[in-house]
Amino acid sequence: MITTDICIIGAGPVGLFAVFEAGLLKMRCHLIDALPLVGGQLSEIYPQKPIYDIPGAPGIIAEDLVKNLLLQIEEFKPGFTLGERVESLDKQDDGSYIVTTNEATEIHCKVVVIAAGLGSFEPRKPAVERLEYFEGKGVHYMVKRPEQFRNKKIVLAGGGDSALDWAIFLSDIASRVTLVHRGETFRGAPDSAAKVFELAESGKIDLILQSQVNSLNGNGVLKEVSILGNDKSLTTIETDDFIPLFGLSPKLGPIADWNLGVEKSAVTVNTLDYSTNVERIYAIGDINTYPGKLKLILCGFHEAAIMMQSAFKYVYPEQKLSFKYTTVNGINAF
Repeated sequence: MITTDICIIGAGPVGLFAVFEAGLLKMRCHLIDALPLVGGQLSEIYPQKPIYDIPGAPGIIAEDLVKNLLLQIEEFKPGFTLGERVESLDKQDDGSYIVTTNEATEIHCKVVVIAAGLGSFEPRKPAVERLEYFEGKGVHYMVKRPEQFRNKKIVLAGGGDSALDWAIFLSDIASRVTLVHRGETFRGAPDSAAKVFELAESGKIDLILQSQVNSLNGNGVLKEVSILGNDKSLTTIETDDFIPLFGLSPKLGPIADWNLGVEKSAVTVNTLDYSTNVERIYAIGDINTYPGKLKLILCGFHEAAIMMQSAFKYVYPEQKLSFKYTTVNGINAF
């Protein structure tokens, strides 16, 4: 079991910055995210999008903001459980909690912080015959461990950044990569699209455009996919794995059952310290709601700073919190 002071659900920008604010108060953090990488929407949906309202960082690219946040919290050595979704929350006799994920990872903590953005991201599933039957038997909606595809034949489907990036990355790992896209051009970054076309021209990947996977076949495990062209032609190719990458949709998920105040799919909080109606559980960032709420990253940063000051009393009940400026004390690493 992992033991920490604060368990942060969500490793997006607000969750990452919360680690910094906790670290200043000598509180250790462990973050859980259903996505296999940190950064939340910034990493998964718009890594190349500029963000203009981060103070002191005009027009910063989303993935650069994530890198900077990771650099800022490095000294506080946070722990991460990625690619797993929080499933349950069990309160202990001393008021602490055990948070358990869908893969049975347990985190014992004194405080829980929900920084889950718009909620737990669930993969958008394409309309493919027998798709759900082959889940866990060759169908993957995320690439959690690239090495599992080493020397295997894989088919990816999609036209966004994730499909392009993974096609490029896995071309050096898998024995064969096929990328299927229903259009002629890609929605992802132009540089990535150009790289995919180069790999296809060199024969390192197979690129099938104006087509979509329409059915899966196999006997217990996935063996082949059927691909339907826009011209109604039908092709069957052998594969070990099928990875449809059509984006993610946010869901509140299991936290909806934690007896928290919820209003319009967001957690209601006390703006004094962004605490929820359940003791030792806070909600910050886009997941919370209150009068005047603005869903901005910078507002989430503010909420993280305020709530950590409040959480201090649960981590160090015998100590009196004394506010100190970083310009006076600097950053003292763990």
